[in-house]
Amino acid sequence: MKISEIYQFLNELSPFELQESWDNSGLLLGDFNQDIQKIVLSIDVDEALIESMEENTLLITHHPLIFGGLKQLEFSRYPANLIYKMIQKNISNISMHTNFDQTHLNEYVATEILGYKIAQKEGFVAYLDIDEDFDVFAKKVAAAFSLPHAKCVKSSPRVKRAALTTGSGCSLIKSIKADCFLTGDIKYHDAMEAKSINLSMIDIGHFESEHFFAEILLKHLKNLGLEAIISSSKNPFTYI
Repeated sequence: MKISEIYQFLNELSPFELQESWDNSGLLLGDFNQDIQKIVLSIDVDEALIESMEENTLLITHHPLIFGGLKQLEFSRYPANLIYKMIQKNISNISMHTNFDQTHLNEYVATEILGYKIAQKEGFVAYLDIDEDFDVFAKKVAAAFSLPHAKCVKSSPRVKRAALTTGSGCSLIKSIKADCFLTGDIKYHDAMEAKSINLSMIDIGHFESEHFFAEILLKHLKNLGLEAIISSSKNPFTYI
């Protein structure tokens, strides 16, 4: 099957036009006319993954390897070092990032991982009706994402409604209409801002909240009749 046919299937599943203006989802490396026999799914690209892949494989990732404008391709530096190895092995790459967040990832995490129905959905934010003690809810969330602890901003003792944005969603703090916001990459000043508007927060991790990307997409790709496998994506952070 040609990459163009796979791309069309993915676009119908999660339209690339839904991506944010700053995003870079789509075909990042390869040729639409190339014939593909095998697909690998991963949240990110790293050297170990490229080394393990066969030649002429299509790699579908959540995060774009090429994010901003490239001004040089120095092969000893990221991301050119990975791009060089991929070209050598004729590995193509399609990214499905913010478009997939909106159409699939947030919904899957809310319902399948956390076990709550979505009460309302606004773009990148899924709202959940909770009505639970904050400490109980925070521990439940940490367990669901296999986090060693719950990193929280506790602004009130109870959570009636929670908002969920997988990945890094702190830029949305001002627009959140809930008691508690679940997202990743919460920084010190994000916590201070949340405190000032009486918004509780629970850091669900960036990798931890998005690594479900591959298993979600695999279910849909089975309809294409191509061999698709999930790579063992690794969190770049280590908890000690």
